[in-house]
Amino acid sequence: MKSEGMDIKLVSAALMSASGIYATYSAAGNNGTLEPSGVDKVAQMYRANLEHIQERKKEEILAQQAQAESSD
Repeated sequence: MKSEGMDIKLVSAALMSASGIYATYSAAGNNGTLEPSGVDKVAQMYRANLEHIQERKKEEILAQQAQAESSD
């Protein structure tokens, strides 16, 4: 999308909005809302997922670096 001239911040905001709407729906139903404790719970889940993603990305980068060094 970036190569097509889309603003990366706009795309990010749209994806986060869609995810937030779905998280609310899955936790509270179509006509419900989240109480502050529910918002905290969802935020903790996002944080844990983001931390997991970052660890996997670091492992992938280290593996690529090790492979590049071994092929030199």
